Amino acid sequence: MDWQKGERSQNVEIDSGRGGGGGFGGGRGLGVGGLIVLAILGWVFFKDPTALLDQGTQVGQNAPSGQPAQVDPQQRDFVSAILGSTEKTWGDIFAASGRQYVQPRLDLFSRGVRTACGAASTAVGPFYCPGDQKIYLDLSFFRELQDRFGAAGDFARAYVIAHEVGHHVQQQLGVFDQVQQARERGAPMEGADGLSVRQELQADCFAGVWANRSEQRLHWLQPGDVEEALNAASKIGDDTLQREAQGTVVPDSFTHGTSAQRVKWFKTGLASGQVSSCNTFAGTP
Repeated sequence: MDWQKGERSQNVEIDSGRGGGGGFGGGRGLGVGGLIVLAILGWVFFKDPTALLDQGTQVGQNAPSGQPAQVDPQQRDFVSAILGSTEKTWGDIFAASGRQYVQPRLDLFSRGVRTACGAASTAVGPFYCPGDQKIYLDLSFFRELQDRFGAAGDFARAYVIAHEVGHHVQQQLGVFDQVQQARERGAPMEGADGLSVRQELQADCFAGVWANRSEQRLHWLQPGDVEEALNAASKIGDDTLQREAQGTVVPDSFTHGTSAQRVKWFKTGLASGQVSSCNTFAGTP
């Protein structure tokens, strides 16, 4: 991937170790938005997301201790180039429909961070917080992506960022509010047919839309790049992760979708380049 062609974003910030995006403050519980984000927090769940509840209600007391992020200049440039390309892609898409795209900020942190959705540690992986419209990323995740999941390559890493940007696009389009309304009506969040799975798969599809549009504009993909992203998608499906972790698959606890679903929806967005192709909430996901 010739990522150097990408437009550079001005929205990448390096966390100082003081807590990044702030928090709810000691003693204040997670709000509705925080509860929703617990269901979708992280690109891959390394642990039960409900374990964050205690952290989220005690920001400033028992929150993970953040460290000033030490970021390699080239890695920051890579993140800036990918984020910049998403800003251009989604800015153009929104403008074509007469809307303005509000760009998210991306916070590079180390070990732990406090956000408007509560406190989180590196263990949860990259995530998006709708409360402050920020993407949070510890760059050590990219090493984990390669070493633990066998998903190496620049385009695999770009897919991670584009997926989290996909959640921001959902926030801009009102998907978060619609999911909450459906949840209040009794629709399940978890499970193979749950809202969380559908929301995650839509973010995968939106990542595919970005891949299509950015390639049309920049011609920056090289042989094997698409396969890198598809490989990454296949390695982090709920079924694959559960089978590796516990030897069995429990569909009722799915939060992100199967490997096949994640590959399918990324390919759907990649093939069409159209947001309209990403309605994962209709029919079988």
